[in-house]
Amino acid sequence: MADPDRARSRRTLMRWVDKRFPASRLWQHHLSRYYVPKNLNVWYVFGSLALLVLANQLLTGIWLTMSYTPTAEGAFASIEYIMRDVNYGWLIRYLHSTGASAFFVVIYLHMFRGLLYGSYKAPRELIWLFGMALYLALMAEAFMGYLLPWGQMSYWGAQVIISLFSAIPGIGPDLAQWIRGDYLVSGVTLNRFFALHVVALPIGILGLVALHLVALHEVGSNNPDGIEIKARTDAQGKPLDGIPFHPYYTVKDLVGVAVFLCVFCTVVFYFPEGGGYFLESPNFAPANALETPAHIAPVWYFTPFYAMLRAVTFDLLGLDSTFWGVVTMGLAIAILFVLPWLDRSPVRSMRYKGRVSRIMLTVFVGAFVTLGVLGTMPPTGVRTVIAQVCTGVYFAFFLAMPFYTRLEATRPVPDRVTGR
Repeated sequence: MADPDRARSRRTLMRWVDKRFPASRLWQHHLSRYYVPKNLNVWYVFGSLALLVLANQLLTGIWLTMSYTPTAEGAFASIEYIMRDVNYGWLIRYLHSTGASAFFVVIYLHMFRGLLYGSYKAPRELIWLFGMALYLALMAEAFMGYLLPWGQMSYWGAQVIISLFSAIPGIGPDLAQWIRGDYLVSGVTLNRFFALHVVALPIGILGLVALHLVALHEVGSNNPDGIEIKARTDAQGKPLDGIPFHPYYTVKDLVGVAVFLCVFCTVVFYFPEGGGYFLESPNFAPANALETPAHIAPVWYFTPFYAMLRAVTFDLLGLDSTFWGVVTMGLAIAILFVLPWLDRSPVRSMRYKGRVSRIMLTVFVGAFVTLGVLGTMPPTGVRTVIAQVCTGVYFAFFLAMPFYTRLEATRPVPDRVTGR
């Protein structure tokens, strides 16, 4: 068929589709005519990488369920079967396990970019709220999936974390038993966690991703200068400082994807256990309810909050330290949801905020990383004191924000994006 005939056939097909489904309109609204600031830097690639890792987790997860047995008697053996006997099963399993850690690396960097450039400030509060709900859903998804290998650390980690709910006065013991479905972590727990991990939570995550993207495309992307590009447009209504997302940023993101895949595949093929942080050595032994590991700790992306929980060592108001540790851990996540209303600065980007904001963000990141490291270690007197200090710094960053962001001197924001 000649090229003109081919082009005519494509146009005819697209007209037929567009009468029944808004394919062209969706393409234009979200890609070819979706204008984004022309000064987006490398920090903005992590949103696209999050979608890439999500696709990896969904595809590899589907493949793993084809050979996995969600029972206490068969779960560990089915993992060994996948690793040893299924064609490329070891690769699919390592892509999934490494992908879980990669997901949180990308998400934490994506959240840091939001803090750095004020992407949570008006009119983007809903984008941030949907993102935080998505973060919470991912934590639940990771926790449910962590039990499925039915190894020693999976079993005892779930036992310890679920038992924390018992510290809630009145309803605690019944709540913990309801979550487990039994008096102890058992095959019933494994079965319900499997159902939540492969069906319920992925549906919720996909829904939140859709809401996150719809909210983003409604108000537009933020940029390193924190300037609204929609405020200055040409005669056709196109932002003067904006360019179409496709092809400019789709091609640019491909570079970030290529770099990410190089690092990701290097880990998958050469360091799949991640030095014991991605796959702990106790998890290569089957779950044994009669033998407790020497040191029980959650996987690394939960350890900052686990360190906060352990940092609370005092009883208060007749309630023990475990309860207040759980409260502290819950508040550490809940306070992220109110961040858009804590920042009172007249500017968005850290480029134009004052010195106090920059120092506070630096100290906050240092405290969070320190808590993550401490959460992987057995507690000692000195480590507990450091964790208490870092927990205080974590909350001070948010609770003091209404004061230091309002009082500090800020730099003038340029009228147009700087291109840096």
